[in-house]
Amino acid sequence: MPASTRHHRALAVFVHCLGILSAVPALPAAAPPAAAAPPPVVAPTPEPAMPSAPPAVPTPTRAAPPVAKPPVTVAVVPESTPAPRYRIQVRNSGGTPVDTTVRQELPPGASATAITAGGRATRATGQSATEVTWQLKLPARSTTTLGTALTAAAPARPLTAPACAYARDGSRPYDCATATWNAGAPAAAPERSEAPPWRRTPVLLAGLGTVTVLAVGGVWTWRRRRRPVAAALSGHHPGTVYPRPAAPRPEQLRRKPSVWLIVPVAAAVLAGTVGTAAWTATRQVAAVDTDSQPTSGAWLGQGVNGAVGEPLRESAFEFTVYRVACEPGAAARQCEATVGVRNLTPEQQSWHGRLQRAYLPDGNFVSTDEQATRAANQGRDVFAQPMAAGSRTVLPLVFTVAGKAPPEQLELRSGVFSAGVRVDVP
Repeated sequence: MPASTRHHRALAVFVHCLGILSAVPALPAAAPPAAAAPPPVVAPTPEPAMPSAPPAVPTPTRAAPPVAKPPVTVAVVPESTPAPRYRIQVRNSGGTPVDTTVRQELPPGASATAITAGGRATRATGQSATEVTWQLKLPARSTTTLGTALTAAAPARPLTAPACAYARDGSRPYDCATATWNAGAPAAAPERSEAPPWRRTPVLLAGLGTVTVLAVGGVWTWRRRRRPVAAALSGHHPGTVYPRPAAPRPEQLRRKPSVWLIVPVAAAVLAGTVGTAAWTATRQVAAVDTDSQPTSGAWLGQGVNGAVGEPLRESAFEFTVYRVACEPGAAARQCEATVGVRNLTPEQQSWHGRLQRAYLPDGNFVSTDEQATRAANQGRDVFAQPMAAGSRTVLPLVFTVAGKAPPEQLELRSGVFSAGVRVDVP
């Protein structure tokens, strides 16, 4: 094929293609790429709600348990010397050392002439008496012996000097003991006073019951023996010489005592018994009323007076006041008494804070400040539980008093019917 012909065909094909392209509509110009938009926030699918937990049950508030006392014990022994001398033994039976303050109360008018190393005589705050104080560190399982020698205005007079071991700061008593020097020989234990038998309730009631039974029995016997004699004297038969011939007698029924006689007699005896018991009880309870002055007697036991350091017993307890110290200067201040209490009965015994009193110089008295006493005993209410039979405890009792003068006397008792004991405060 000639070249011109091939050239014309190629040109025709090219023109034909241009026609096809011109028939196709023109496409719009592409827009410039826009800035990438942030992805839409997709809300999280809510999870199914869980059932709400029940509200927590509130835990009742409990008082913190008191701190356990270390096993520290005290013993005081008077020596057989012409002048008053005492030997104080402080024992730590625990496995760890214990820091303690040992105090010995000196009797009024006495002063220390010799003190073992480390001790010193001071005038305690709020006290007129002098005390000897030691600051000790007791080794584990050890016994430390202390000693004092005293002089007094009346050398022949018995002198009682108690001693106590306290916590290092002097706020909590561990143990106390007491002893009385008596001209070279230990003093005898004080006699214990007991209530007379006729004042004991069981004896009184038994006696009145016995009188009632004897009275009714005597009236009935008298009436029974009187009837045959009256019947014989009232007979209408002629007299005769004894022995009379036996004659059949009609059988007579035994007559019982008249109810009209027994009932008045029994009622009178019962009324007398009840009246006597009520009068006696009213009289004795009035004598120990909570608003009365120190009592001289009560339903149980007799009142006992003594000094600081002397064991004094009433109906159920033996009380020993080892120390009394008051805060200085305040208008309403607290006086703390270190008291030993021993239950000498075979049964547990309760006692109450309102019955423990401090008598002031103006004649008024205050009872134990129970809130302050609980705080002084590391949060323990010493009156909440009865004391076990034969048990002993040493504890502080706090009295809130008005004025600058300290109490002149403490009155301690186990129950409202007890005469209690009274301790003179120097």
